Amino acid sequence: MAVAALVMAGGRATRMNRAEKPLLHVGDKVLIERVVEVLRHSKSVDQILVAVSPRTQQTGIVATNLGVEVINTAGQGYHSDMKEAIKALGLADVLVVSADLPFLLSGVVDEAVHRYLACGKPSLMVAAPIELFERNGMEPSYVFDFNGQRLAPVGLNIIDGRRVDEPELDEAIYVVQENDLVFNVNTLHDLELARGRLEQ
Repeated sequence: MAVAALVMAGGRATRMNRAEKPLLHVGDKVLIERVVEVLRHSKSVDQILVAVSPRTQQTGIVATNLGVEVINTAGQGYHSDMKEAIKALGLADVLVVSADLPFLLSGVVDEAVHRYLACGKPSLMVAAPIELFERNGMEPSYVFDFNGQRLAPVGLNIIDGRRVDEPELDEAIYVVQENDLVFNVNTLHDLELARGRLEQ
């Protein structure tokens, strides 16, 4: 069974000098192009949608040129825009991914979908050990404890869109060890680290 993928690309990017973050280059491709390419190679994704906002209209044009469907949201924040898009599109099981993951892996996407469909829960979060973030100079905005491990989200979740209005969903955790998944471009420093990773 395949799911829809919703790429969240409507953020304010207040820490990126107001640039449209999904259009920043890492190597020879912009971030949104990198994410879309990975999703296209995933066996578990049968539809790719990109959520933009009034702040990321150029991103919407680029996404359209990449051949994916674009939905406009109000730009009220990640979770608000996610709910708005899911409800407007009538999505059921949906993979929600940040547009700022330059080294997302299709194998991880497929494994996450597999685990979500098997777990029987309405939500799954992909997370990595905090040590991986620290080793690469990344500073996650949220850290939590799970089975004795300190983890941080990598920006990839799967949820039952039919339950998106519920205040809290029972959630499975998929812990990944892939080093490159911790690169999430939220600041100019993160961008430098991601670009440097390509040069290694």
